Amino acid sequence: MDVATVKKKVIVVMGATGAGKSRLALSLASHFPAVEIINADSMQVYRGLDVLTNKITPAESQGVPNHLLGNIDPSVEFTCKDFRDLAIPIIDDVLSRNRLPIIVGGTNYYIQALVSPYLADDVVEDMAEDSRISRLTDVDLNDINSASAFKLLNEIDPIAANRIHPNDQRKIQHYLSLYSTSGILPSTLFLGDTSRKWGRADNFRYNCCFIWVDAALPLLDRYVNDRVDSMIAAGLLNEVFDIYKPKSDYTRGLKQAIGVREFDEFFRAYFAADSSWVNSLTNDQVSSDDANMFTKPKLSGILNSHDSNTLRALLIEAIDKFKANTRKLLRRQRRRLNRLKSDFGWKMQYIDATKAFQDESDNSWSVWVVEPCVKIVRSFLLEQPGFLSSTGAPYNVLHLTSKDLCTQYVCEACGNRVLRGAHEWEQHRRGRVHKKRASRLNKCQRTFSVDQQAAKSADGELNSTFCNSP
Repeated sequence: MDVATVKKKVIVVMGATGAGKSRLALSLASHFPAVEIINADSMQVYRGLDVLTNKITPAESQGVPNHLLGNIDPSVEFTCKDFRDLAIPIIDDVLSRNRLPIIVGGTNYYIQALVSPYLADDVVEDMAEDSRISRLTDVDLNDINSASAFKLLNEIDPIAANRIHPNDQRKIQHYLSLYSTSGILPSTLFLGDTSRKWGRADNFRYNCCFIWVDAALPLLDRYVNDRVDSMIAAGLLNEVFDIYKPKSDYTRGLKQAIGVREFDEFFRAYFAADSSWVNSLTNDQVSSDDANMFTKPKLSGILNSHDSNTLRALLIEAIDKFKANTRKLLRRQRRRLNRLKSDFGWKMQYIDATKAFQDESDNSWSVWVVEPCVKIVRSFLLEQPGFLSSTGAPYNVLHLTSKDLCTQYVCEACGNRVLRGAHEWEQHRRGRVHKKRASRLNKCQRTFSVDQQAAKSADGELNSTFCNSP
């Protein structure tokens, strides 16, 4: 093979939130001293909310360089294209110094954008100059809610609307913004090489060793619940307090992070109850630092209070929402990782950390997670027999491109839940919850049908009686 065509090797550690990605990357760094870590978490790239976003601390890093960690202005929208454009020069620099880049994160579309040389956003600039499509000039995208935004997208570009979930506010806003600024129908980007090749295993920018660290779902659920409690104890409420503003836009920047909007109702009630704090700010009688000094101590006391007041109830409810939404996130992340395998052909080295989570000791983590991963990375770097890297075998391109990724399925039994693609629909249809709801719906429909027939029969008998009366 021509040396110029040999792809540089990178390690990619993936997994759902709470699975131990950062811990594994640091463990690998202790076995491969030339490691530098590139963060690929869409919330950890922002400055601020270090506790809530679970950033690695300098003490935990132990001197291992961490790139793209807390660098981005929290008010800006940082896209996968922005991430890619910043990450590639960093990775190239790490490689040029004969060091090993380990890309770590649960934001799969960031990693897809990074490893794939094809990205839909790149086509926009080329197409915009030739566009003849009228643009949105009289709509402020920030002022429309999720349902209205999806309806608008469906009117403008039904093909694009059919590709995404009606509640996927990020993508809806992205598509509308694309149309508003460039006049390009988003669906035009789904045509040609960009759509067919984006994120596919046969077109990677690097020679990638993908490590997927995972554990049994009940253990991950318990872990993220405990982690939220630890975050509260470590000052999470103070972090959210510092960035809280009434009527905030929770669809942009750092405020998208799970654990921010969940506390909105609590803080609205908190500030309304603390009228002296509001008045002091209104009359400019107390500085912001003084206000923080007077109000922040109250936050830690509310949760520990034995009083059954409204604020405490709202705070407990907010924490429960935070935990529930984090559990939902880890399920979405696991589904997306499975899609990368089944629909895009990614070859992943699966590491089951279940026993390490059960034992919770450093030795167990080393035995069940670190040691297998060290062997995987060493085999990958040395190209030992038996290791299949991302460029190690041909892929069934026909199989990959024939996947049904666009068709939407609506499940009536589960409250008209929308599923994308045949694979996601089949997974949902086989689920225990769906089967119970479908059975209940069918039973109700049968009962309704029987009742209707009985009613018709009764009406017929009544009419017959009247007709035969003398």
